[in-house]
Amino acid sequence: MIQKVAIISLSRGILGEPFISHELEIGLNRLKNYGLEVITTESALKGMEYIKNNPKERAKDLLNALNDNSIDMILCAIGGDDTYRLLPYLFENDELKNAVKDNKKIFLGYSDTTWNHFMFNKVGFKTFYGQAFITDLCELENEMLPYSRKYFEELINKESISKIEPSDVWYSERTNFDSSQIGTKRIVHKNEGFQLLQGNPVFSGEILGGCIESIYDMFDNSRYSDTVELCKKYNLFPSTEEWKGKILLLESSEEKTKPDLYRKMIRTLKETGIFDSISGILVGKPIDEIYYDEYKSILLEEIENKNLPIVYNINIGHATPHCIIPFGIKCKVNMNEQTIIFNQ
Repeated sequence: MIQKVAIISLSRGILGEPFISHELEIGLNRLKNYGLEVITTESALKGMEYIKNNPKERAKDLLNALNDNSIDMILCAIGGDDTYRLLPYLFENDELKNAVKDNKKIFLGYSDTTWNHFMFNKVGFKTFYGQAFITDLCELENEMLPYSRKYFEELINKESISKIEPSDVWYSERTNFDSSQIGTKRIVHKNEGFQLLQGNPVFSGEILGGCIESIYDMFDNSRYSDTVELCKKYNLFPSTEEWKGKILLLESSEEKTKPDLYRKMIRTLKETGIFDSISGILVGKPIDEIYYDEYKSILLEEIENKNLPIVYNINIGHATPHCIIPFGIKCKVNMNEQTIIFNQ
């Protein structure tokens, strides 16, 4: 059972800004109500400008948290867009590899944290994808959203996730997060469950992936001029051989990427040969169901391997609510039963 949680800012330093202090208080109280001891890493609350300008300190925070034997769980504050800048400070002298040796901590985050998950995968460390402190623990309703809470509680109580099933509902995203919204309920919609777009309804493998926009940055310098260079330097994206038998997770961000660019992203992944190596694809529900049908069509049109199972509408990532997916753990996807079951 998890006893001590460290909250870390690896991408964006929003947690340290005054305008979010009411959310910080809500989230800290929720964690403490679980009986957890909670700390923030040294740089986590220093604000957006500091976090942006000090990737070395962010990396130091991560290494310190990994090396602190009293910490059971590292919980990312939120995503962002430049955690790739930690790469030199974590890999140049095997810093991350040495820190994770015999380490059984839980690392949980999503969005830009996709890069961190790939970093951990590189050194053989299993992580958990799908929730973050601000988006889940700091939810402005009077309680965490039930579906999200169910998976978070399972993780802190059992240190694992056994089974994922669809949420009965999904929620419109908030446009206002100020203190006036405390206690305000979200708009609720009926959810249709997991959808098999093509391929065998039953398949298995270890899951790896994350936010498609973050993964695309590994191959495209449009956002930053050096993401491709650093990704190649540290061989961050696995080879086709390393992808063999794995399940690719793709979920889309709050940027609500337009279909033409989404198609380009899928084509870029296709060029790596990944779709001939993996055993299946899990695709997250688009936020607010924007481009829901367009993304489906693009996946079916661009992925030439028609035997490759594609499962759509997973409640993971940016669309609310959020399950939690373990990376690096063998699982069985069964669309006949609408389940994803993990071997413990």
